[in-house]
Amino acid sequence: MAPTGSPSAADKARSPLKLKKGSLVKVDRHAYLADASRAASDPDPPDYLFLGPGELLQMKPDAALIRWRLPVPDVWLPVDVLSLYE
Repeated sequence: MAPTGSPSAADKARSPLKLKKGSLVKVDRHAYLADASRAASDPDPPDYLFLGPGELLQMKPDAALIRWRLPVPDVWLPVDVLSLYE
C-alpha cells in the first residue's frame, strides 16, 4: 500500500492530464513502446514524436489529434501516451 502522501503508479496512470485544445504535448516514449501493437506497426517511430512540441487540435475521450511543427501529417494518438510539453 502506498503512503497517503504520494500517489501510486496506478493512481498516476488513472489521473487525467489537463489537456485541452491548443495544449503543447509530446509522446511518452516508454508508454508508446509499451503497447505491443503500436511497436509492431511502427518499430522505429520518428524522434519528433518524443521531442515535441505538438499542438493538440481535437480531443476525444481516448484520443487526441496532434499537429507537429514539421511538414508531416496530423496524427491521432491515444491520450494515455501523451504528456504536456515543458
